[in-house]
Amino acid sequence: MKKRYASIWFPYLTTDWQSKRQPALRDTPFVFAHPVHGRMLISAASAAAEKHAVVQGMVVADAKAFLPSLEVLDERLGLQEKLLKAIGLWCIRFTPIVALDEPDGLILDISGCAHLWGGEKKYLQHIISRFAQYGYQARMAIADSIGAAWAVTRYGKSNSIVESNTQLEALLNLPPMALRLEVPIVERMYRLGLKKIKSFAGMPRSVLRRRFGDHTVLRLAQAIGSEEEFILPLKPIAPYEERLPCLEPINTDKGIEIAIEKLLEALCGRLANEGKGIREASLIGHRLDGKVEQISIGTSRSTAHIPHLFKLFALKISQIEPALGIELFILQAHKVEDAEANQEILWDTRTGLEDSNLTELLDRLKNRDTACEIFRYFPDQHYWPERSMRQVSSIIEKAGFDWPLDRPRPTRLLARPERIHVTAPIPDYPPMVFQYKGVRHPIRKADGPERIEREWWIDPGEHRDYYAVEDDQGQRYWLYRSGHYGDKESDEWFIHGFFA
Repeated sequence: MKKRYASIWFPYLTTDWQSKRQPALRDTPFVFAHPVHGRMLISAASAAAEKHAVVQGMVVADAKAFLPSLEVLDERLGLQEKLLKAIGLWCIRFTPIVALDEPDGLILDISGCAHLWGGEKKYLQHIISRFAQYGYQARMAIADSIGAAWAVTRYGKSNSIVESNTQLEALLNLPPMALRLEVPIVERMYRLGLKKIKSFAGMPRSVLRRRFGDHTVLRLAQAIGSEEEFILPLKPIAPYEERLPCLEPINTDKGIEIAIEKLLEALCGRLANEGKGIREASLIGHRLDGKVEQISIGTSRSTAHIPHLFKLFALKISQIEPALGIELFILQAHKVEDAEANQEILWDTRTGLEDSNLTELLDRLKNRDTACEIFRYFPDQHYWPERSMRQVSSIIEKAGFDWPLDRPRPTRLLARPERIHVTAPIPDYPPMVFQYKGVRHPIRKADGPERIEREWWIDPGEHRDYYAVEDDQGQRYWLYRSGHYGDKESDEWFIHGFFA
C-alpha cells in the first residue's frame, strides 16, 4: 500500500484558543508576550494583529508604537504544548497514527484512511471544516512524503493535495526554508542567489553536501521521497475497561454476578499492578434487542478489593432488566486514583477514617440508597462563614490546617442565612428578642459583637456583626446584623447557625 501523509499547521493556535474563551477578542488585534532580558517579546500574534504587521518575536513596545490599540496578554507557559497534544489525540478519529510536529503542527499517516470519507479531497475538507467549527484556523496538505506535505502546508497553496510521485514538482517553486533547514543554511543560500528549491534541486548531491552539509541533502531526499522518514505517534492512554462477550445471552441474576466477578478480576488485577484503585465505575450490559442497561458505583477511597466492589455492584443488580438476555458486558472505571498497597499484617491497629472497614461500610450505605449522601468537610482559609469550609471527595485526604477554635462557631451552619425580626437597643448592643419562623425567642444571654468583614476581592457588600445568643429555653443561636446600624431598615438581621 502506498504511503500517504498529511501535515496540519495551526498558525494561530494559542490566539485562536484565547479567542474562543473571550469572543470579544475575535476581531481585536492582540498578542501573547513574555519577558526576555527586561523587554517584553511577542510569542504569538493573532490573525488580526498580523494584518497590522505585528508578528512573533517583535518587541511589544515597538508594536504598540504603530498600533496603540494592541491588546497584550501574558504568555501562558506550556499552553501551546498542551493544546497541540490534546488536538493530536482528538485527531486519532481520522487515523490511528498521529504525531506531534512541534511547535504548531501535526503529522498524520493517512495510508488507507481517506477512502472512508470518500477520497482525499473530502477527507481534507472534512478535517479543515471540523477545526473551523471549533474556532481553529488550520492549513493542511497531503503528499507521499512528510517533507513534501510539511512544505506545501506552510509555503504552498492552502489545503492542497500533492498527487503521488509528484513531490519534486510541488517543491520546485517553494523557498529553501520549506525543506525544514536551519536558518544559517537558508541565509547562505539566499546570499548565493538560491531563492527557490529548483535552483539547487538538480545539483549533484556531493556538491550540495560540500556546500550546505549532510542535513540539507537528507531533508531534500526526505521531501522528494527517496529517503524514508519516521515519526513517533501519540499513544493515548488505554482506558480502564474490560469486556466480556457471552456465548449465550445472560438473563439471570446469578449469570450477571458471575460476569461481574470475571470482569472485576481482570480489571482489578491490572489496577493492582499499577498501584491504583477504583473511585467510580459502571457496568454496561448490551441486550439482544439493542438496548443498554447500566449500573454505577462510587467509593470513598480508591480500592481494588474485589469482594468489596462486588458487594457494591450486587446491591444494584436488581436495577438491571436483561429482557431476552445480555450478550456483552463492559466494566468501565471512570475515575481511578492511586491506592495504598495491600499488605498482610498480624493485626490492624488503624481506626477511624483509616479503617478500611469503615470506608467499605460508607460505600455500601451510599450505593444501597441513592438518597443517602455522605459528605466530608475541611476548613478553608476564608473569614466569610459560608466559605470557611470546603467539601472533599476522598476520605483519605489530609487537611492542610485545623479548624480555628479561638472564636465560637455553631455546630450547624445554615447554607443560606435566614431573615429574622429582632428587637435591639442602641448600636452594638445585642438583641433582646428575635422572632424566627413564627416563634418568639426572648434572649437571656448574649456574647458579641464579632465583626466579620466581607471579602471584597470576591464580592461586594456589607460587613456583619455576629452575636452568640441564648434564649429563655437554653437554646443557643448565631445571629448577625448586616452593615452599620441605621444604614438600612432596623430589621436587617439574620440567623446563621445553631449551637449544640
